[in-house]
This record gives sequence, C-alpha cells and structure tokens, in this order.
Amino acid sequence: MDAREGALKVLYEIEVNKAYSNIALNKEIKSKPYTKLDRNFITELVYGTLENLIFIDYVLQQFSAMKLKKINPWALNILRMGIYQILFLDKIPPFAAVNEGVNLSKKYCKRASGFINGILRNIIRNQGTINMPDRKENLLEYLSIKYSHPQWMVKRFLSYYSEDFTEELLKVNNETPKLYIRVNTLKTTVEDVIELLQQQEIKAEKNPYLSEALVIEGGFSDLEALDAYKKGLIHIQDFSSMLVARILDPKEGEFIIDVCSAPGGKTTHIAQLMKNKGQVLARDIYDHKLKLIKNNAKRLGIKIIKTEKFNGKDLDHGLIEKADKVLVDAPCSGLGIIRRKPEIKYRKEADDIKIITELQLKILINASKYVKPGGELLYSTCTIDPNENNGVVERFLKENPRYQLIDINQQYPLILPGEYQEKMIQLYPNLHGTDGFFIAKLKKK
Repeated sequence: MDAREGALKVLYEIEVNKAYSNIALNKEIKSKPYTKLDRNFITELVYGTLENLIFIDYVLQQFSAMKLKKINPWALNILRMGIYQILFLDKIPPFAAVNEGVNLSKKYCKRASGFINGILRNIIRNQGTINMPDRKENLLEYLSIKYSHPQWMVKRFLSYYSEDFTEELLKVNNETPKLYIRVNTLKTTVEDVIELLQQQEIKAEKNPYLSEALVIEGGFSDLEALDAYKKGLIHIQDFSSMLVARILDPKEGEFIIDVCSAPGGKTTHIAQLMKNKGQVLARDIYDHKLKLIKNNAKRLGIKIIKTEKFNGKDLDHGLIEKADKVLVDAPCSGLGIIRRKPEIKYRKEADDIKIITELQLKILINASKYVKPGGELLYSTCTIDPNENNGVVERFLKENPRYQLIDINQQYPLILPGEYQEKMIQLYPNLHGTDGFFIAKLKKK
C-alpha cells in the first residue's frame, strides 16, 4: 500500500492544493526511504493518472450515479488510480488494484469503501462496454476524451495544424519525455561524466547537436541523488532549453541580462559558456526562485551570476543600453511541456493565452531597451502556440524598427533537426522528441 498511498497523496496535493506534479512528486519520493521499484511505481501512477484524467473521469462517470464533483477528493483520486491500473497497467492484476484501493479508502475516506469497491469491480466486469464518442460525428469530443486534452485546446491545435499532426501531438503529450542532462564543462568533461554514470549502471548517450548535452537511456527517477549532481558535474535540463544559451552565443567578458531567469538552467548554462568570465544578471519576481538559482550556481561552481528581485513588466532606467545580450525566456502557457507537467492541460483556459501574450510583449519591449546598439535580444518560450511565439515577435518588430531578426537557420545550419519559421525556430514534441519550444533572435541596429 505504501507506493499507492504515496501516489494518492501526490494526486491529492495536485488537485486540491494546486501543487505542481514534479514538485509534489519529488517531495513525496524524498519523504520516505522508498525502494527504486516503489519510486518508479509512484511516478507511473501519478503521471499515468494525470495524463489520462479526462478519459478516466469519462469512464468513471459511466459507472457512477453520483456526479464526480460530489465525490470526496480522496475517494475520487483512489478511483482514478484504480481505473488507471485496471485499464492501462497490464502487469497489475485488476483485483489487486481494487483491493489496494479499498485498503486506502479505509484510511482516507472510510465511508466510501463500499462505493469504491463496487465501482472498480463493475468496471473490471464491464470494461468492454465503455462507450466512446463517435469520431466521425464529433471529432473534437473524441480526441479530447481519448487523449485527455480539454476541448478548447484540441480545437485550438486543429485550427493551427492538420488532423493527423494534432492527433500525433496529443498522443505524444501523454508519453514520457526523454531525460537530458547538461555536462558542466567548468568542472569536468563529457567523456568523464559518461564513464562516471556507467559505473552507476546509467547509460548516457551524446547528442549530435549540442556537445554538452547527454540523453539518459531508459530515464532515471532520482538523478539529484547522484554524486555527479551533488558535486555540480551535471545539471538536469532539456535539449530545447539548452539550445537557448547556445543560440544566444554568450562570450567571455560580456554583460548579459536574463530577465525571467528562474529556475536558472539557462542562466547557469550562459555562465558556463562564458567560462565564468563576465557578468550575468539574473532576475525574477520570487525570492524562493532566486534562492534556487543561487544554490544551483554554487553547486555548479559559477561565480559570475548576480541575482536580483525585479519584475520584467517594469522598466529599469539604470540598465538602458548597458547589456551586450539580453534573454527573455518569457512566462507562457506551457503548452510545450505538457509531458512534464500534465496538470497544465486542466489549469489553462483559452483566455489565459490572450492575457499572457500582452505580458510577454510588455516584458520583451522593456528588455529590448537594455540592449546596446549592435547587441542582441533572444526571445524564447516553452509553448507551441503561435500567438505567444512568432505572433509576439512580429508585433514587437512592428513597434521597434531598430530591431531585425537574425536568421538562426543561416547562423546555425547544423544545430537542429528542426522546423524553421521565418528565421525563427519552433520545436514540437511529436516532431523533434524535445519539449515544445520557440526561439527567436534579434539584433539592435
């Protein structure tokens, strides 16, 4: 029951207290001496349930006379975990899922034990009768339920992409992303890290596009527990995120501003590429996030990062035309990182994107004023929504004629197996195997 109880507590935190899945999961895994098997099972239950939540709730409602909103949150999440195990996990005997669910209910929602037992057993007996919407009659509802994405999101994707592309994207959004690490070349070499990990029976492979990037084969649930991590030899960071610092192309001795710097992966990568010479000003609006950047910089042996609490919506007159390069890794809808944070699907609305594009543009306009003449400005997001990406850049360029786009395709022709949009890069999880990510680079005349 321990692993299932751990997963239940994480799902409860995510739903009731609006925790982020990765943070809540890490906290639970570190709270007890779980075995590797248990850690993996908790992770599977949490992410599997979240990834398939709309489908699971759709199935549950077919077997429950009670509306889901009226079910106790503990009972609801026990049911969801049970349904996930019954319908998705072949290695788990269905009645084991039922019995463990009932045992959990006796501790967390005793009055619901019979209700949970009845529904889960009924689903086992009648899972062949689950009715799905007709694809031909209602494509939107069918895709939404099958792949557990809200209808507004599916509709939005269908307005940008073909039906086949959209379905492939929805499918991949429910898969486990590759795990990448960045080798800290200030302290070690790629070859030494590969060898070090091999000694721990962890297989790491080089990436052909970024020399400091390694992909961990088969994933690994707790890289932060490794000596290589604790000693600052590696940093956990997706390939797409590493690409940002590479395209920014920081040089030794430069003054660079990262205006939305948390959690600091790109900030520390910039400092690493500068070989710890120059200055990186890292700003964010939250103290706890700035502390995280400081801690990571210390672990990685980086001494050139200065952190400051500052809101990118405001203009800092003291920095006008002071920076060689400025990075705006803008707050966004996060539609490119659904594989990492599946709860994003259930917390965003279409109207949020309208609001966030105005914020992105405001931050970009302010940040552009910090760039020296001849300097460069890089805009990136972890979303695949065109309004937040090339839409923001195009609006910015109309209002700021001193800036022009740098053709990343010409400058870095070998860096990416990518899709180029009018000199800008848009990555998709279903095409490139990375997070959904956007990068544009501009030069100040």
